[in-house]
Amino acid sequence: MTHRRGEKPAISIQEHMAIDVSPGPIQPIRQISDYFPRYPRGVPPQALVPAPAATAAAPPQVGHARPLCSAAAAESEEKPERAGAAAGASPSPRRDEEPDVEGDDSDDSTTLGTLDFSLLYDQENNALHCTINKAKGLKPMDYNGLSDPYVKLHLLPGASKANKLRTKTLHNTLNPVWSETLTYYGITDEDMVRKTLRISVCDEDKFRHNEFIGETRIPLKKLKPNQLKNFNNCLEKQLPVNKTEEKSLEERGRIMISLKYNTQKSCLVVGIIRCAHLAAMDANGFSDPYVKTYLKPDENKKSKHKTAVKKKTLNPEFNEEFCYDIKYADLTKKTLEVTVWDYDIGKSNDFIGGVSLGINANGERLKHWFDCLKNKDKKIERWHTLTNELPGSLND
Repeated sequence: MTHRRGEKPAISIQEHMAIDVSPGPIQPIRQISDYFPRYPRGVPPQALVPAPAATAAAPPQVGHARPLCSAAAAESEEKPERAGAAAGASPSPRRDEEPDVEGDDSDDSTTLGTLDFSLLYDQENNALHCTINKAKGLKPMDYNGLSDPYVKLHLLPGASKANKLRTKTLHNTLNPVWSETLTYYGITDEDMVRKTLRISVCDEDKFRHNEFIGETRIPLKKLKPNQLKNFNNCLEKQLPVNKTEEKSLEERGRIMISLKYNTQKSCLVVGIIRCAHLAAMDANGFSDPYVKTYLKPDENKKSKHKTAVKKKTLNPEFNEEFCYDIKYADLTKKTLEVTVWDYDIGKSNDFIGGVSLGINANGERLKHWFDCLKNKDKKIERWHTLTNELPGSLND
């Protein structure tokens, strides 16, 4: 086909489309080994890196060595148009991860919260009243940034479920207000000297274990009888437990006993008045307690007395008295053993706790026995701590 000079050749639409969509020369497909070069053994990688070509847009880098096998290097090789900018800019330092505010060391810089409470020792009624007022700024324990806090109390040493008291749970708050009074009964002057009150704040969880937030401890010897003392303490991490204290006998509750030697009838009158904070032995969280007493040594095995069973309670009131015919002079050779049991139908009864009073006892138990001997015809009432061990046979 001939064309005149100055005329443009006519191009068909098919040829025009073919020219526009022509992909040009085919580039070779890069292999995975191109991104992970191998170097001969013993030769440092820096010795094999080719010097970057100098371009007008980007002068050679002087101050920093370019990292090998990095994502930035691979990307610059894959996209040549960005190679000049990558070579001219120094590599940015890697940012450190943010500190974990929930870590163990975070409590040194962040507070666990404060607890406002008051304590009163009622010496006449042998009661310790603990009023938990409020907490402020508690550490959040839940995913919503809040907590479901409650407070629990223990007496140390000898902490157990029997002497644990707790408040109600307040939900979704870091500043709970309880205004709740918890009372320990049967607290003696001896307890006030050697006991420590542990107050723990915890977060309640329905589907997993409750979480510890913080605690504070108050030695009871800091309290004066019949004087209210207020506290506003910062919560601390869980303090280590003294192993020697934990090896001591576990407390299983308290019992109030009265002793009186009747000179007219020549007998020892033992009164079982009440118990408090007994250990729960049944699955329902309660016990069916009753009390047995022995005056030992008992050659004829006739000194056993037993109270009535009180159903489903940890704070039973008995108000029962038993008489032991004995000469006054023989009391110095005797030991009164008092044991508390949980009554069960169809199986053996469970031992809850016991206490011994007599010449071989010590502390409040020895003092109670001596007071009875010194004050004839006078009823002497005392609270005593029940422990999980007792000298002598405990067969029911």
